[in-house]
Amino acid sequence: MTNPDFSRTLSLLRQEKGISQRQAAKALGISQALLSHYENGAREPGLVFVVKACDFYNVSADFLLGRTLSRDGTTILDADTLYDVSDERDNVLRGSVLATLSKKLVVNSIGVLFDLLSRLGSKKAIRAAANYLSCTVYILFRHLHMASGNENDGFFNVPGEWFQAGLPRADIIMSEAEYVEALNRVGKDAKFPPMDHAAMKEAYPGTYQSLLQIVHTCGERLNGEMASHLENTR
Repeated sequence: MTNPDFSRTLSLLRQEKGISQRQAAKALGISQALLSHYENGAREPGLVFVVKACDFYNVSADFLLGRTLSRDGTTILDADTLYDVSDERDNVLRGSVLATLSKKLVVNSIGVLFDLLSRLGSKKAIRAAANYLSCTVYILFRHLHMASGNENDGFFNVPGEWFQAGLPRADIIMSEAEYVEALNRVGKDAKFPPMDHAAMKEAYPGTYQSLLQIVHTCGERLNGEMASHLENTR
């Protein structure tokens, strides 16, 4: 059985390109039946096909294998391919490779976070973290909902003017403050689980790679934004 990340990404890249299996198979020099096997994960492709697919879809082998979100193959460390904790069958967001891989990164990383919090036994820290993340999702979804033209359909019970004035963002700040306070209180009475690289890699052999990717890409983005700001203020 082939790597599920490969088969899913291969299928999504074709859908993203807007072509049929028949068209893709012809361009890749194989039969439609064989391409179907590759996309379903029933057959293992050879290196020649992988190279052709990378050239045809203009992506790196690492991207095709699900090892990185960057199409040019940028990755960190030598970790395993991204691992999805969901047991749902065919757990793929159809039509978008980026959405599927981004979802995996976030879901996996949140899984690690809450597993670590559960070891501390602080309901307040868990609740604050859940409130923080939930409100972030609320904001992103509501903006998406508004952009679709459905803002006034009664779906949300928080008044639009309160939302636009920043009430959800204020709630996020309060949730973060509660989270930090809860962690500081736990630190006096409980032992935190080991969170060095070796311990995390052993405890979370699949999902830790996702957390590393988020930490890395977030750090690069934040440092880049700060460097740009400092350069512009000189």
